[in-house]
Amino acid sequence: MPARVAGSRSARARAPRKRAPAAEETSAATSPAPEPSPPPPATYTPLQDAIATIFQSAQKTTAGHRKLAITMRSIWEQCAAGTGRLGSSIGGGRVGEKAFVKEFTGFLNRVLMTKKSEVVGDRCLRFTDIFVRGLLDKGRRPTWADKPKKKDGEDERMVEGEEEVVEETSAIRFVLRLIFFLLPLIPSREKTVRYRTTQLLSLLLANALPEFPYDYSTKSNAIFKQLRSELLKRVKDRETPVRVQAVVGVIKLLEMGVGTSEDDSEDDDGEGDGNVLAALIEAMQNDPSADVRRTILYNINPTPETLPYLLERTRDTDPVTRRSVFTRLLPSLGDFRHLSIGMREKLLRWGLNDRDETVREAARRMFNYRWLEDVDGDVIEILERLDVASDGPQGGVKELALRGFWEERKDFVEKITFGDEFWEDLTAESAFLARSYNDYCRDLPSVQREAGEIDEKMPEVTKLALHLQRYLNKLVVALESEDAEAATWEFVAEQLLMIASRMDYGDEIGRRKMFALLRESLAIPELPEGVTKLIIECLAKLCVGEGDFCMLILEVIAEVHDRIADDDDEAGVADESFHSAKSDVSDDGIEDAITVRAPSVKASTPVTKAARSARKRSRSRPADEVGDTDMMDIDGAEENGEEEEQEGEGEDEDEEAKAVKELMINLKCLHIAQCLLENVSGSLKKNTHLVTMLNGLVVPAVRSHEAPVRERGLRCLGLSCLLDKTLAEENLTLFAHCFNKGHEALQIEALHIMSDILVTHGSAIFEGDSCAVEQRTLYRMFAKALKLDEVAEVQSTAAEVVCKLMLAQVIKDEELLKVLVIAYFDSATVDNQSLRQILTYFLPVYCHSRPENQTKMQKITVSTIHQLLLIRENLGEEEEMVSIATTASQMVDWTDPRKNVGGGVQAGRRGIEEKIVDPNVHVDLAIDALERVSSSSCNKEEKKVLCTMLGKLYIPADAAPEKLRELYELVVQVIGDKVATDAPSRNALNKLELLLGKIVSELERDGATEATGDELAATGDEAEAVASEATAGEASDDGEGDDTIVMTKPPRVDDLASETGRETSAAPSTEAEEQEDEDGEEDEG
Repeated sequence: MPARVAGSRSARARAPRKRAPAAEETSAATSPAPEPSPPPPATYTPLQDAIATIFQSAQKTTAGHRKLAITMRSIWEQCAAGTGRLGSSIGGGRVGEKAFVKEFTGFLNRVLMTKKSEVVGDRCLRFTDIFVRGLLDKGRRPTWADKPKKKDGEDERMVEGEEEVVEETSAIRFVLRLIFFLLPLIPSREKTVRYRTTQLLSLLLANALPEFPYDYSTKSNAIFKQLRSELLKRVKDRETPVRVQAVVGVIKLLEMGVGTSEDDSEDDDGEGDGNVLAALIEAMQNDPSADVRRTILYNINPTPETLPYLLERTRDTDPVTRRSVFTRLLPSLGDFRHLSIGMREKLLRWGLNDRDETVREAARRMFNYRWLEDVDGDVIEILERLDVASDGPQGGVKELALRGFWEERKDFVEKITFGDEFWEDLTAESAFLARSYNDYCRDLPSVQREAGEIDEKMPEVTKLALHLQRYLNKLVVALESEDAEAATWEFVAEQLLMIASRMDYGDEIGRRKMFALLRESLAIPELPEGVTKLIIECLAKLCVGEGDFCMLILEVIAEVHDRIADDDDEAGVADESFHSAKSDVSDDGIEDAITVRAPSVKASTPVTKAARSARKRSRSRPADEVGDTDMMDIDGAEENGEEEEQEGEGEDEDEEAKAVKELMINLKCLHIAQCLLENVSGSLKKNTHLVTMLNGLVVPAVRSHEAPVRERGLRCLGLSCLLDKTLAEENLTLFAHCFNKGHEALQIEALHIMSDILVTHGSAIFEGDSCAVEQRTLYRMFAKALKLDEVAEVQSTAAEVVCKLMLAQVIKDEELLKVLVIAYFDSATVDNQSLRQILTYFLPVYCHSRPENQTKMQKITVSTIHQLLLIRENLGEEEEMVSIATTASQMVDWTDPRKNVGGGVQAGRRGIEEKIVDPNVHVDLAIDALERVSSSSCNKEEKKVLCTMLGKLYIPADAAPEKLRELYELVVQVIGDKVATDAPSRNALNKLELLLGKIVSELERDGATEATGDELAATGDEAEAVASEATAGEASDDGEGDDTIVMTKPPRVDDLASETGRETSAAPSTEAEEQEDEDGEEDEG
């Protein structure tokens, strides 16, 4: 530290010097001549001593920095003026200034070498900043030279526009010399020096130099331009603390305007104001350190150019940065009404849906307090500043914001009222507010609901029906006149219908009034689909049962469909129903594939003019076009326009208008049927009304040549299949046919329908007698859809369907899983972000949720890596793909048994234990990899990837012993055959061999111990049997005729072992005695 060094040196300078020894004493010494002593330390000059004393005091505490700065400034003034004890010895003027700067920077240089963790360095740099600030403040006199005066008759603007001349002072020269001294230290090799230098510069630029006249001379301008260039390079420094300080300095230089003039921008080598701002924005978006991104967020000025990027930080990966947008940036902007509607929507959507609770709380407080204060407590005005109708009738994020508002601001819940004037003049915002309040109060427990007096604040059912009738009439009038207000009235009607669906219909008069209104309104063909859907949901609640509900909807469908007939054909068409959606038998296979559940219920099939024209068009087509359902559209009259013009333009226009009218009515009827099917859950066989609708409306719609009618009919048929398993089995072939032959929209619809059928009825649907589609065929169709790279939406839909079925354990096919993994890593799907996002969530969840899922992933890992290597070899020059090493590491992570649900590190009775659900997963994966490596078809790159992957596997000791031994033998064989040629692969194999050697040796030792124990146990059993026989013999000899059973205590294992030992030790003596007897007999002989 400079203070310590300065203090020690000054103390040595003040100590009296020792007297040199005399010549006689030296010559009289008998010992050899000692080594020359080191030179005495250099003494400080008075100027150095004064500066060192101040730095020594500054590093102790920040309390006296201002007084120390004044003392340092007085020393500077003495040196500059050549007065006082210090100045007189140095000389004033430029010489004195240079002498002071030299000594000051000398001590400052020692500060710049202190580490970041030492607080004394921070104190010394803060003192330097205070000293420079005070020096400039005192020297800031009338800094402008003689200002040109206005002459008589001269325009004042001309005088004001002239350049102002800055007088150079000693303080300005000191600052320039200090910055010039620090410039070479910015790119230093030592990270400590780079950090301390950028820290000092950021402090000076933020506090002392905001108003510094950097451009008063060419030299000064060049120094500051070089400073900006060096700091801009440090923005990409490898050390995070350096980058943090560098961005602060660059931002302050940008605020000062360094390099923004026209003359400077020409000679700036591409480092102008725009490029600096772009570099800062790029660092704020992509810097790996959250501290750097947050520092830019805190310091950069919000301008129209930077504000979108600042608000974008609500999507940052760091929760503190996301929260800072709501707690620091937005309050500094002031009134939220200065933001655009899009910005407000994004702030609410990103903030209220954030995964971190602190960020969500900050977003709620922003809406509930700050925005409410800006509008003086008017909630409707806040909603007017948002687009409440953009997210549909549910409101989206606005509904979420209001739900949090009602939960937190209980004062508004209590004092809010909805009078008659409120309901008579509803807007989109006020209707949305009333609906949100009603939903919140209805969701409360019964006690709180009564305390909130919701029934008193909301209108009665009868009044609500009158209000709904008024706004439905306004909607119909606006739709007929094509008024721009139609969207507003539609949204108001939807909100009122949502309120009606939550009302209590205990009042029979109000219920009847509402029922009659909804029944009459549903028959209006012009009514939008959103309003129609809500009306049907309300009717489902008002009807007594599903039978009455279905009968009511069928009556409405018949009433709507009867509007197709013209005045001339009204008498002939009045008794027919649902015929215009039907066409002649098509040749594309749909007629043969479709199956009707109740063939006894038949619908009449009269042929209208539109049907006859469609039949003519179909007959005039070539044979190959007739079989293609993709070529059938609704604009047949327009395609045949030239022939129709020959017959008459008037007839053609009438025919086309009638066809369009028929199409719209049919779509309206099918939408009503779809809403009906979505609101019933009973059995299809027991509901004759549903069977009638299926045969009379849905089946003809599926056979229609009009693509929109066919798609909606297919959806209704799919919903019907969810209600009956047999119907689903019979029509599964139809849905597969629609996917194979249909266009993109029809393929997506067919995929969703088949997914819903499998989720509802399970894979047992393939075992039914009526099902003509095999399970393997359907899986191949899913795999085909996953490989449709040219149709991204169909591919992502197929991925969503397959992932959903796999998570539900409906599909357990390994080949489909392999197709999903290949699609995830394939370069062909790099632009299909929807597919990548689905698989990013699915794959880890699928593998870590069940052990059997990990086993499936383990079985396909080696073959998947081989397939990806083949794909990588055929890549084009511009195509990019994730490295195979990264792919292998990812698959190792998916198959890690420690990450499975129920596994991992857990606290048990014996302390921290590691629980593994299936310890054999990585062992089997290692066996598969080694078998592949040993094969002759494995190339060098694949061997390297697989061998490197072996070093990342988790091989537990509690795996199956036979598999561990098999793996050990394979590793030894691979190492002996020298399959691995590169060093990383050999190291991985050697490491695995060492690990397995220890495990296998322990298994062998445990096996030997168990074998010994078994032998001892067997010997003990034999001894026990002998002892029991002896005991039984003695008992029979001693007590004949005694029937008493004697219970004896069984011997312990130790006793058995000791007895066995005794018997074993006695055996040699018996053999010796027998040998002696034999020897004795031989001697006698």
